[in-house]
Amino acid sequence: MHDKPTQTGQQPVKALPPAADTRQRWQWAMAPGVDFAAPAAANEFAKAGKWLWFLPLRALDAGWRLIKTAVEGGQLGPGAKVATLGSDFDGDPTRRPVIIYTANHHDKEDVQRVLNALRALGVRDALAYKTDEATALGEYGDGTSIYTSPAGTTKIIRRERQTRPAAQRPRETHIRPAAGTG
Repeated sequence: MHDKPTQTGQQPVKALPPAADTRQRWQWAMAPGVDFAAPAAANEFAKAGKWLWFLPLRALDAGWRLIKTAVEGGQLGPGAKVATLGSDFDGDPTRRPVIIYTANHHDKEDVQRVLNALRALGVRDALAYKTDEATALGEYGDGTSIYTSPAGTTKIIRRERQTRPAAQRPRETHIRPAAGTG
């Protein structure tokens, strides 16, 4: 079962800092008026994309506070999530992803706007941008992003996606609610 928000701005359980939370796999933040669990969300966000920011555990809580505050203030996309210590993240065990969504990966102006906002907030690391569709298809790892942004820039570089064999793919929840969960 996917951990997801139950309604706008509400966590499934009282949230601990992500670097200490082993009770849930993901923590979420929603922009004002957004509800990913609503029945209409599957259609509204069918073309969603996401900026991926991988942080070392020692910086995860501060990075998440920054993103959560910006999303809830309407400065970024419709939502964001962070992998907690309770996630089954199969990547580097010393890092966790912070995922910042955009409503439509075809809307390059909005993808750029969110990147610019991330840089203005002080996010200086290299970032990758991936479609939520790729996640739903089980595509993970290096080469699955459609864009990258080099560290400290607002430049977007288009990439050709490459997939990894299924046996090498880590599991990740995506923005769309699981069938039958609302």
